[in-house]
Amino acid sequence: MAAPDAAKSRLLIVEDDAELAALLSTLIEGEGYQVDTAHDAQRGLHLGLAHDYRVMVIDRRLPGMDGLDLVASLRRQAVTARVLILTALGAHAERVRGLDGGADDYLTKPFDLDELLARIRALDRRFADSSDLLRLGAGFLDRQAHDVALPDGTRVPLSPREFDLLHTLAARPRAIHSRSQLRAQVFPDTAAESVVDTYVYYLRRKLGRQIVRTVYGLGYRIGLL
Repeated sequence: MAAPDAAKSRLLIVEDDAELAALLSTLIEGEGYQVDTAHDAQRGLHLGLAHDYRVMVIDRRLPGMDGLDLVASLRRQAVTARVLILTALGAHAERVRGLDGGADDYLTKPFDLDELLARIRALDRRFADSSDLLRLGAGFLDRQAHDVALPDGTRVPLSPREFDLLHTLAARPRAIHSRSQLRAQVFPDTAAESVVDTYVYYLRRKLGRQIVRTVYGLGYRIGLL
């Protein structure tokens, strides 16, 4: 049973048991997801900040960092992916701690694989249901309409590349994106990094100079309407 919009869904597994990670990756890819895998918390943090995942499956006990600390680090960077914690710690207090710590669901090992897949599908639906609008100060970026709703109700249409660039910045509002990162993510068919500057100019012309902030020497980050 494939997940809704599964072809568009990207999922991260952070699990130090390589055999279990490989098994889960194969099963979840069979549901139609694009799956990345990390075997330690540091790699999981790097991938979680570098890509826009809809769902993350994170083991509680990881090399380098507790799984809940990893979730907290991701949440502090405004990562909004739905998180399922896998753990051998099934006590009620541990489940409460996990959910209060930023996880969306909690599954105790050993677990039924069909139940795991069902929970992932449910989290993916929850992400999709809540992610049509991204806040931009007092306005919103509308994923369905591919435009921006200004505070006064005016709608500003964006070209596909303008939308992709603004969405990439807005999806991680605290992150600084280098020009090379933005070129690779938004303009993979273009070699020149100057294309990023050109589209930043287009966005500022349509939405005001504050919509994209320049962080000198580092790159760009989202601003406000």
